[in-house]
Amino acid sequence: MKGTNEQRAGLLSGIGAYGLWGLVPLFWPLLKPAGAIEILAHRMVWSLAVVGIALLVLRRWSWIGELIRQPRKLGLIAVAAAVITVNWGLYIWSVNNGHVVEASLGYFINPLVTIAMGVLLLGERLRPAQWVAVGTGVAAVLVLAIGYGQPPWISLILAFSFATYGLVKKKVDMGGLESLTAETAVLFVPALGYLLWLGARGGSTFGSDGLGHASLLAATGVVTATPLVLFGAAAIRVPLSTLGLLQYLAPVFQFVLGILYFHEEMPPERWAGFALVWLALTLLTWDAFRTVRRTRAQALALAAQPAPSAGDAASSSPSATPAR
Repeated sequence: MKGTNEQRAGLLSGIGAYGLWGLVPLFWPLLKPAGAIEILAHRMVWSLAVVGIALLVLRRWSWIGELIRQPRKLGLIAVAAAVITVNWGLYIWSVNNGHVVEASLGYFINPLVTIAMGVLLLGERLRPAQWVAVGTGVAAVLVLAIGYGQPPWISLILAFSFATYGLVKKKVDMGGLESLTAETAVLFVPALGYLLWLGARGGSTFGSDGLGHASLLAATGVVTATPLVLFGAAAIRVPLSTLGLLQYLAPVFQFVLGILYFHEEMPPERWAGFALVWLALTLLTWDAFRTVRRTRAQALALAAQPAPSAGDAASSSPSATPAR
């Protein structure tokens, strides 16, 4: 019963995390007239405040000393911070400038980019279905490029930056809360410096557009940290295959919001490109489930094999061979 409750809690946490990431396009327009860079700087500053309070409550500080003594890991944290800055900044700009659908495409194709990077950078081998999925994804990008008249740069940059971020995070091997704290600590000083410079030249909206606007800018820390905490709770309670399916909730919500709420156009060529991407993701999901099922069947078959008896083990041992 406890295991069932844990899985249910993990599933709800995962839905909450990806649901919030999918609905966040509704939040960024509320921060206008602040520009994307100002919003990004506030997100960095207030995120560190939120995760700092969380670590204080949980009393999870021991990892800081260990991290400081590992220059290589600190360097990877700095790379992750730089890459996620590009991802966050472009995503906020995209939402506030009428490119929600194109941004959602970036997170749809992110799994395909991640697989391609695994092959090119890590020497991983793909199964036939994965090759077909990646090829279909490339075809989708070509169709969209023809439709747009240029490559879908927003989607590609979002996908590649987030895939790179995931690759670096895998090498860093830290918990979600701890890694976010380290990354925002790296970003805190330049972000705060930018906000102070912006305020000094009269370009800041934090103090000039009322208490409500200032509160919304401060809330960027909560908006950033809350889904990450929920994701961390889900990651330790539900299978990886389940998390892999839940990750599509975010771009699905973003795509629906882009069409129904923000009323962005979807010409036929864009529908064709998205259809190819969804076909590629369907292939990936089918292949992942098939592989999991096959692995589980092999594990059960091995477990069902009778263990050798003590007599058999003794007779097969060299020491048990009779002297001649």
